[in-house]
Amino acid sequence: MSVNKGSNDAFTRVEGLEMVMERFFMAPRELVFTMHTEPEHIKNWWGPVGWTTTTYQMDVRPGGIWHYCMRSADGEEAWGKSVYQEVAKPERLIYEDIFSDEKGNNAEGFPTMKITVEFVEEGNGTRVVSRTLFEKEEDLKQVMDMGVVEGMTETFDRLEQYLNQM
Repeated sequence: MSVNKGSNDAFTRVEGLEMVMERFFMAPRELVFTMHTEPEHIKNWWGPVGWTTTTYQMDVRPGGIWHYCMRSADGEEAWGKSVYQEVAKPERLIYEDIFSDEKGNNAEGFPTMKITVEFVEEGNGTRVVSRTLFEKEEDLKQVMDMGVVEGMTETFDRLEQYLNQM
């Protein structure tokens, strides 16, 4: 099922219990990978339009954690934690993505997602393919209903803008 096809060769589709988002960036793979793994860059683009992201911990290695908070202009907070399972620079990141609280504890009532992000060289740019695997259909629906497609589309728009400034 196709959910969204946006500009810049961007796609979102659902395949069973997996949500797949793709986006092409006119930037080298090493640079796009770095944008995903260094706090000084990720703070400039991660999150929907109007949100800022603060990283409290980022240890990009198997077993390492990225703990962060996204804040809206009106003060709403969304805490998250990623636990890295595989880091293959600059080809791939695999991690569990978890809604959390400010202390890094898992938030109750939210699913844990397994995310694989591939950075694929394509011509003079990089295609980012993000695959989010859910345990149950209800978990997928819950995250889709939260607006993840729109949020990630805006997040990738912000990454493109940031890359263009560099």
